[in-house]
Amino acid sequence: MATPRASLTRFWRWHVVLSAAGLLTGFFDAWFLGRSGISFAVNGSDATLLIGAYFGTSFAALGWLVAALLEARRRDRLAAQTIRDQGAAIDAARSRLAQSEKLAALGQLAAAIAHEVRNPLGVIRSAAQGLGESESVEALRASALCASQFIIAETDRLNSVIGSLLAFARPLQLHQRPVPVGELIDRALILANNDLGAKHIGIRCEIDDTVPPVHADPDLISQALLSLLHNAGEVLPHGGEVRLSARGNNGSVDIQVADSGPGVPPELRSRIFEPFFTTRPQGTGLGLAIVRQIIEAHGGRIDVSNGTTGGACFTLCLPAAIAVVPG
Repeated sequence: MATPRASLTRFWRWHVVLSAAGLLTGFFDAWFLGRSGISFAVNGSDATLLIGAYFGTSFAALGWLVAALLEARRRDRLAAQTIRDQGAAIDAARSRLAQSEKLAALGQLAAAIAHEVRNPLGVIRSAAQGLGESESVEALRASALCASQFIIAETDRLNSVIGSLLAFARPLQLHQRPVPVGELIDRALILANNDLGAKHIGIRCEIDDTVPPVHADPDLISQALLSLLHNAGEVLPHGGEVRLSARGNNGSVDIQVADSGPGVPPELRSRIFEPFFTTRPQGTGLGLAIVRQIIEAHGGRIDVSNGTTGGACFTLCLPAAIAVVPG
């Protein structure tokens, strides 16, 4: 690419050359016309030089304008090429950034798998080893019973971890249709009834009668609500309360899941939806990440704040069915 000094030199060279050519052409035309027998006079005085100067000045100005036009076109071509080069560089940088993000996510995934798989395997190995070291029949039976319980519990936990990892990595397949919000909440409450009922957690639902249906995949949205209810059940003490509410909001529907637990500290609210981020020793950090993935796949968003009772309040904003124009 030409330097600014070289471009300026070329700019003046072309202007000078074309202007000089125009000036010489004007004087040559006046001289040629005079040699051809055509005379120029003003008030009886010879005006050949005046006419030559007029022609020369006009052609010099024309040459200057032509040079300016050529220079402008050259600069436009250079600018267009620069934009194309910068666009290609930006695309390449985006590709490298996306690849880096994928590699970073794969690194986090590998670390999470290694961490979550190693703990259950260690428990299973210890249980099996203790079973083999039992000496008496009674001790063997007791050890076998204890070991089987450990193995079953840790195998179930390991299976849950793998299921979460696969759910997060698997592309979502949406089957959207208009669904009443009450139907989604009822389905999630039925699935969460055992976990919440075991801790005598109260449920309070507040659904406005004017809430329109949402345009959503009922299975995935119920899964997201169930995950939020499961999280609330883990943090709430016995006798806590979960409140579910829904209301329309300018072409969308806001569904809130609030609890009476300790809430989410402000410094963690920007991170709790990140994959593999968790504050629980046995957590994988994928539950809320999957919830956000589901909501964003529907064209919605999820926010977290502290509710009026001081606990966490998750708000799901989903598009209303009445706002969807068939394509």
